[in-house]
Amino acid sequence: MSSNHELLVVTQEGPVQGTMDGNIFVFKGIPYAAPPIGELRWRSPAPVKHWSHIPKIVPAYGDASLQNWKLCAAIGGGDPRPLSEDCLYLNVWTPHLDTRAQALPVMVSIHGGGYVIGSGGLPVFVGTPLAARGAVIVTVNYRLGHLGFFAHPALDREYPDGEVVNNFALLDQIAALEWVQRNIAHFGGDPGNVTIFGQSAGGRSVLSLFASPRATGLFHKGVAQSVYGLPDVSREDALERGEHFAAYYNLDGANASAEDLRKLDAEGFWAIDSKPAQFGLPTPISGDTVLPEPLFDVFEKGEQAKLPLIIGNTSDDSSVLADFGFSPSDIIEALHTAEQYDNVKLLYSGVDDDDELGRQVGRDLLFTTMTYLIVEKHRAAGAPSWRYYFDYVAEKVRADFPNGARHGDDVPYVMDTGNISAPTNEYFSKQDEAFAQKVSHYWLEFAQSATNASESIAGDIAWPKHNGIPIIVIRKNKTMGFGKNSGDTIGLEDDFMWLRVSVFEPILKNIGDMIPKEESHVHSYQQG
Repeated sequence: MSSNHELLVVTQEGPVQGTMDGNIFVFKGIPYAAPPIGELRWRSPAPVKHWSHIPKIVPAYGDASLQNWKLCAAIGGGDPRPLSEDCLYLNVWTPHLDTRAQALPVMVSIHGGGYVIGSGGLPVFVGTPLAARGAVIVTVNYRLGHLGFFAHPALDREYPDGEVVNNFALLDQIAALEWVQRNIAHFGGDPGNVTIFGQSAGGRSVLSLFASPRATGLFHKGVAQSVYGLPDVSREDALERGEHFAAYYNLDGANASAEDLRKLDAEGFWAIDSKPAQFGLPTPISGDTVLPEPLFDVFEKGEQAKLPLIIGNTSDDSSVLADFGFSPSDIIEALHTAEQYDNVKLLYSGVDDDDELGRQVGRDLLFTTMTYLIVEKHRAAGAPSWRYYFDYVAEKVRADFPNGARHGDDVPYVMDTGNISAPTNEYFSKQDEAFAQKVSHYWLEFAQSATNASESIAGDIAWPKHNGIPIIVIRKNKTMGFGKNSGDTIGLEDDFMWLRVSVFEPILKNIGDMIPKEESHVHSYQQG
């Protein structure tokens, strides 16, 4: 058994005390920035104050951001409490603390939750299983909701021209990555081999960090799971929303002061109904110094970080569409608006019901096509990328989910936590565990060895990188299929959904113009 002395790590900010989970060293609730409260609300993360005292063992994770905890507990992966505006904490799992040993790859998990729920301390993100297989795992809390993304004229006036900040959640993630660069070597990790990975809003964050000049040099590869294809919010729209936000609290709209905004009680921010267009769902804002241009535009121009990337989606990502304000009928209506309904229907042979058509098109338009658009633009920019499609459903519940793997169902397989996190731990079989081992192996292998020179990722089947637009007769485009037809098959697909994504790509790029303003933002969040 390790002594407390052996579990003490001295970071640049001060000493931290760990615990053991089997043979894995665990450090919970490490502050990576100063509490973003009071005068620090809606500001860039400030350095944490140094400390010299030896802390008590921290048995619990740091507080998660303010949110609807009941919603998160019901469908977001568990109860994230305790909650606080003081939420900038991270957690580390490592198999050893020997700084003389070969440094291990570092994997930084960015949780999803639609930017309104979630926590890096939820059971599905426990880092023990991956750490036991040779990696240092870091999970992060960051500001959510209106605390994480916000614009208002009064806040703009605090910055010199051209230096405005609105994407506070992304800056939190950047601050956590800066902490990794400063300190992860003390935990056995290699600061020169950092992989960022996340699902849904976490995956969207990964792509945003690829697109952000503020994140340059802080990571070396990324994995984006089930990234949705909705556009960033412009600063113009965000400022208008900020004025409505102030008016909601009986402040003088555009003329509210920064002092008055920072005096508001943040406990109720998450409860503001975000369905009306004047509020909208907090989401990345394009036009500030963190995201100077929209995510799509950055990848279109090839100006993103030229680093290895895995990207993919699940076979029933449509399970989250209602939470983005869509129904199958909305998808069908959007196709009619674009005068594409008849063309699209030809792509789905045998699907005669519009609800089922809308479900499948929603998945392929907002997720499958988004995946292809990013992987192809990344390849064209000269960086290696790998595409996947996840269709596995746990053996004992397969009959209950005929549409395949829902939005978020891939997370316990990637993290290899299906047998320790609810609800999968209630029904995870030996087959499910074996499949999770195979899936997570690719993520671990990518983190360990992928570089810009890599042609494939090693595994049961070598996973070749994306090679571009298929040519007639000569097929070059390979997609890794995890669990074809919900079973445990792993295999490569040739030119996967090529025709569908070709038709949907121009539609996706204009999706913001096709959706009625009042329906374009989610009013609740269910899974991603």
